[in-house]
Amino acid sequence: MIASRTAKAGLLIAATLVATALPASASPAAGHPEVRRVLDRAVDTKIAPGIVTEIQDGGSRWFGSAGVSDTRTGRKRHQNERFRIGSTSKCFTAAVVLKLAAEGRLSLDDTLDRWLPDLFDGTAYEPGEITVRQLLNQTSGIYAYTDDSSFFQRGVGEEWFKHRYDTYSPQQLVRIALEHPPTGRPGERFRYSNTNYILAALIVEKATGRTFAQELNRTVIRPLGLTGTSLPGTDPTIRGPHPVHYSTLFSTDPQPQIHDTTEMNQSFAWTAGGMISTTTDLNRFFSALLGGRLLPAAQLQEMLTTVPTDGSGWIPGTRYGLGVFEQKLPCGVTVWGNAGATYGSWSYAMGTRDGRHRVASHVNGDWAPLSVFADVLSAEFCPPTSR
Repeated sequence: MIASRTAKAGLLIAATLVATALPASASPAAGHPEVRRVLDRAVDTKIAPGIVTEIQDGGSRWFGSAGVSDTRTGRKRHQNERFRIGSTSKCFTAAVVLKLAAEGRLSLDDTLDRWLPDLFDGTAYEPGEITVRQLLNQTSGIYAYTDDSSFFQRGVGEEWFKHRYDTYSPQQLVRIALEHPPTGRPGERFRYSNTNYILAALIVEKATGRTFAQELNRTVIRPLGLTGTSLPGTDPTIRGPHPVHYSTLFSTDPQPQIHDTTEMNQSFAWTAGGMISTTTDLNRFFSALLGGRLLPAAQLQEMLTTVPTDGSGWIPGTRYGLGVFEQKLPCGVTVWGNAGATYGSWSYAMGTRDGRHRVASHVNGDWAPLSVFADVLSAEFCPPTSR
């Protein structure tokens, strides 16, 4: 399970190249040399078994990699591998909700008692005071089920192997959360909670009478041609080419044992962190989203209206919108997108506000620090004199 009370665990809770692109085997001096040095350094210092980065800048694309997909066979990382994207899933979920808002099927100002009237009975929550918007910008005050101690322990060490194929229903996850008191008044402050995005997806299903996966395919995946992107539900496999996902399973040992966690049932994360994608698809999705080709202008503006995350223990230098966040790099440049982690997998997809210049990165080891992604972004977006 995704489970941690740190900024990293908050995220736990993730077409072919054109002719201008470089193959993964290109020489270190060729194309985006600063980014390539970051990739090589990450592997040389054992931050990750392997790392990939794909850059889209206008009509040109570049792909670079370092390290391996499989430490046993030595198979190299390569383009179009599929991987678990963790909380990057939240942006897809928010996009579905906003598409339905644009279609008049629901409103961001709807309160939870309209759509889920019975779910909160006998709890300390007031569903008539919590809006859909507050779910998406993480200000609802609803407890994160991933912070429940019993849930957390089922995802640590040997317990993970006992529970890797467990199936959780969305209602079951919500019930775990609602056994705990609110973390604040609705709209009061940002507190990262996967529960918010489970509830948002349940509202989608109520509003449409269809499964969330069906609406995701209808509104996002099919229109954008995201052939490597899926919400696998209870399927524990990653279908198609993919790297091995390596995890320490939250070990506190300074020399932890590394485990293969590629295969697992991610119903425990569902629409908050259970999707699979590729670097190409992530860049295509965020390019269309931020470029105004997926959502109408009014809904995109709602998505990009942010709240402060200061003091929440989340990623420093960020503000959170509806499933996206803005991040100020050390050089002062601001980038937009989302990021996510789950067992054995870290992904980070950020870029310019207009969606034209995008960077999507992935490491297949969950002990990598956030700094490796900040280094990739700084290498691409910051002038050399400001790094």
